[in-house]
Amino acid sequence: MKELVFIESEDLNCEPFTTDEIIAEFSGNNRDSVTRLIRTYENDLSEFGTIGFEIRASGRARKKIYHLNQQQATLLITYLDNTEPVRNFKKELVKQFYGMESELAARRLERAKGKEIRLTMTDAIKQAGFNAHFYKHFTNLVYKKALGFNAKQLREARGTKPKATPLDFLTTKEQAAVNQIEELTTGLILLGRSYDDIKLILNIGVVIYQTTLKKPEKAR
Repeated sequence: MKELVFIESEDLNCEPFTTDEIIAEFSGNNRDSVTRLIRTYENDLSEFGTIGFEIRASGRARKKIYHLNQQQATLLITYLDNTEPVRNFKKELVKQFYGMESELAARRLERAKGKEIRLTMTDAIKQAGFNAHFYKHFTNLVYKKALGFNAKQLREARGTKPKATPLDFLTTKEQAAVNQIEELTTGLILLGRSYDDIKLILNIGVVIYQTTLKKPEKAR
């Protein structure tokens, strides 16, 4: 079945949603009827979070597209007639919400692991006596070896704000790659290797691993 659940960006803190258009199309209902239900039961739906929306161009006009989270969408569907299309749609919608949430949970878990690894690396940099500029140098070195992009390029590729943490916009596999390179880098720092030595070692040892990863893409 067509994609029914979306996220606004690749930010792992985003909440998955579906739209009134999707609900209307796959439940076999008129979109006007669905949006009327949303307005009628707005207070009920708002108990499960703020009702999101986007304004989308439609020819010369503009239309409002409602964004509903899993709880809101599930509740709204209970207000529709319990027809076979509605039942089938609800089952598929629940599956897709679950799948999206599972992927985000995996990303958050890998990200949490990454924060601990990052802290260990920064402590190692400090203990080794590198000056403050090397925090940025090592960060860019890790990103470049793991993903092929430095921090600035990652932000641009993912469409993040200038000071946003690009690690919040990585896939599980990409975050795992960063974690692995940071652990390796930390070990080399603790062994007393210089920055230039570490850079050389990573250049030689990570090239094969890096080619298995897809390049970061801009968020949809």
